Amino acid sequence: MPTEFPQVDLPSEIVAWPDVTEEILNIYKQSCRLKAAIFCVCREGYMKASINLIDYEIKENDIVTLLPGTIIQFRERTEKVKLSFTGFSSECLEKFNLIKLLGNNYSKITEYPIISLDAEIASYFNDYFSLISRVTCNEDISLSFDSIEAVVKSVVSSVDSVYSSHSGITHVVTRKEEICKELVQLITQHYVKERKAQFYADKLGISLQHLSTTVKQVTGKNVLDMISYVVIMDAKAKLKSTDMTIQEIAYSLNFPNASFFGKYFKRYVGMTPLDFRTS
Repeated sequence: MPTEFPQVDLPSEIVAWPDVTEEILNIYKQSCRLKAAIFCVCREGYMKASINLIDYEIKENDIVTLLPGTIIQFRERTEKVKLSFTGFSSECLEKFNLIKLLGNNYSKITEYPIISLDAEIASYFNDYFSLISRVTCNEDISLSFDSIEAVVKSVVSSVDSVYSSHSGITHVVTRKEEICKELVQLITQHYVKERKAQFYADKLGISLQHLSTTVKQVTGKNVLDMISYVVIMDAKAKLKSTDMTIQEIAYSLNFPNASFFGKYFKRYVGMTPLDFRTS
C-alpha cells in the first residue's frame, strides 16, 4: 500500500547493540515509518526526536519504545548521544501478537513513547541489551524459535512492567492526541467485531470527518489503516505461530469465510494468507 514515509525494518529477527552512536542514528535523520519494534535506553547525552509527528526530548536514562508503524525522525542534539537498544524485525513480530503481549499498556506506550527511568533500572536494561547483543552477534549461536520467543517476551514484559508502575509521565496530551489514544483503545477492544470507521466515530461522540482529520494530523494514517493494522497483526501472529487453519483464523477474526479473509489480507499484505504462512 502507498505510504508517505519510507519504511525501515531491521536486517535480522533480533538486533541488539549496547553502544549506538550518531553514525547509526543518521539513518533516522529523515522521517520514516518503522516496520520493526525498537526498545532503546539513552545512556548519555541529549537529543530531540519527532515520534508520530510529535516533538520529544530524549535524555539520559530515558527509555524509548517505538512500536511498528511509528513515524520517527531524530532531529538535533546538544551533546554527544549514546544509546543501547534491542529491536525485533517485522518478520520476527509476525510470529507474536504484540498488542496482546503489552495488554492495556499498548495504548499507553503509543501515548507516551518516552519515559524516564531510575538510573538503576536503566542500567538493568543496558546490561540486558548488551547480553542480547553478545548472543545475537555470535555466529556460533543459532537461536531457535523458543529462544527468540523468550527474548521477545522478556523484553516486552520488562517494558510492560515499567509502564505499569510508572507515575512520572509529564507530557501534556492535547485533545487531538487524546482522541487518537481513545481510538487505539477502542480498536484493540472491538477490532474483531467492528472494522468500520463510523463505529469508532460514534463511540467517541464525534463526526467521522473530525475523527479522520484528527487521526491523519496526529499519526499520518487514516482510521481504516489503524483498524487494519491491528487486524493484520493478529492474523499474522496466528498464521505464523499457531496450527489454526485459514478458515479457523478467518472465523476467529469475524470474517464470513476464508475467501473474504484472504482478499482482505492480500489487500494489506500483498500476498495470500497461505503464501504468507509458507514464506
